[in-house]
Amino acid sequence: MNKSLKIRRSVRELEQEYEAGNKEPLDKLLTAWKKIKSLPPDDPNSFFKIGGYHGEPFRGAGWGNNAYWGGYCNHGNVLFPTWHRAYLVCIEKALQSIPGCEDVMMPYWDETSQESIAQGIPWSLTKDQLFFDGEMQENPLKSFEFPQAIVDNINGDNPNYSKGKSYKTVRYPLSGLVGTEEDRANTEKHNAQFQNYDETVDILNKNVKDWLTSYIVVEGKEIPTNTAKKFKDCLDAPNYTVFSNTTSAQEYNSLLDANSQTVTPLEAPHNDIHLAVGGCEVPGYNRSPIPGANGDMGENDTAGLDPIFFFHHCNVDRVFWLWQKKHQATEQLEIIPGYPGTNSVDSQGPTPGVMPNSWLDINSPLDPFTVTDQNGNVRPCTSQDMVNIETQLGYTYSSGSLENMVSTQLKMENKAAPTIRVSRINKAPVKGSFTVSAFATINGEKHHIGTESVLSRWSVMGCANCQTHLEVKAFFPLDGIGEITEEQVHIEIHGREGVLASPMLLEAGGQPKVGFHLEIK
Repeated sequence: MNKSLKIRRSVRELEQEYEAGNKEPLDKLLTAWKKIKSLPPDDPNSFFKIGGYHGEPFRGAGWGNNAYWGGYCNHGNVLFPTWHRAYLVCIEKALQSIPGCEDVMMPYWDETSQESIAQGIPWSLTKDQLFFDGEMQENPLKSFEFPQAIVDNINGDNPNYSKGKSYKTVRYPLSGLVGTEEDRANTEKHNAQFQNYDETVDILNKNVKDWLTSYIVVEGKEIPTNTAKKFKDCLDAPNYTVFSNTTSAQEYNSLLDANSQTVTPLEAPHNDIHLAVGGCEVPGYNRSPIPGANGDMGENDTAGLDPIFFFHHCNVDRVFWLWQKKHQATEQLEIIPGYPGTNSVDSQGPTPGVMPNSWLDINSPLDPFTVTDQNGNVRPCTSQDMVNIETQLGYTYSSGSLENMVSTQLKMENKAAPTIRVSRINKAPVKGSFTVSAFATINGEKHHIGTESVLSRWSVMGCANCQTHLEVKAFFPLDGIGEITEEQVHIEIHGREGVLASPMLLEAGGQPKVGFHLEIK
């Protein structure tokens, strides 16, 4: 490894040093986070300013125009990995702007490490109080208190997802929906169930562990159905376009024949962690999401304002780098022209500064980020500037989980198992993020085959682009399960408003809020 490279380490590495007596690395990180959170909202290095680039508070070209997404972030298109890479560089520079913290690097939450799988979220991201900067004080990584109000001026659901000054971000199982008087009353009643902070963190950690470790047992064989497996599987995606985002991967999987292996995009496990932390329990037999849970990480508009967002995305960027090394893509990223996921209207819609219905490529701007060339000229940052983290950006990652996957044989050439394909899910009537889960009855027992997370905004009804990009698809390979029929399969869709579609809903005389089409091939 080049000794001049700065190293992003796992947050657990910093914790272990802290526990062993070397408190300085974690102390500096906590100090830097506390101070960027306390900067004035309009300061370019303030957490409110940077966290707000992701979604709310909406700004820039497209503000108030329902043809636009509103926030700067890219989801569901080929800029997803590179935009968030630039975002991490931005927050890292802000942390380094604090005097005495110039050498602070953004750590990653190693979500597929054995410790995360066994224990959940690292303690420095959840503890209420920590000793740093010479005194015991509130942990700056557990939440963020808004210095001013935010209002959703793009989504048509004002004031439902507006949040006032002094609002504090929350995580599962709590709710943060406070826009209307009815919302506030419901949220107050819901959150009153969780008065003990440590017990609430335990519930959160149990949920995260469930997402990371879920599996089924069929004829004595343990078959993983979890998010950790998705992180591993995405490393086998055959090209950057389908690796990078859910839209491109859905198209790729839709066109596969019965002998081809489905792909898992990086964005899929990314979405899972957002929902695990933000507000959805992984559906299992005789279990359902806690009604009313509505944490900020599960909502695109405010996810970037929870500090844990950046530790999660630092790991997503690390997995992106592992994929690049595995596929010899550290010098160039190839985007398939005209493929679904390469247009600004795909999935979420155009961001400020990007015209609707424009094609995305390696030179598309990653607004609002800029770079300065050797002559001092400032220009928009592009994916071309974000390809090689070592030679272009000057950092690398410490050795974490999944490193052994870089040198393993690609499995895409293997004969594929049959796949449950769920399509024609209309997300228009669904408030917020939701999950699509497949179950199969095998030998008289109901098994959870898998869950796909759909990270969405609270309402798409007022978003013109969303109204033309409503279909959600989900694919569940039957690896190791063998052949089953469509009659054995049951689809359940769960959201913030409870069960949206399931056989139980029909059996109880109810009507599904969303429909779907099911096939196996």
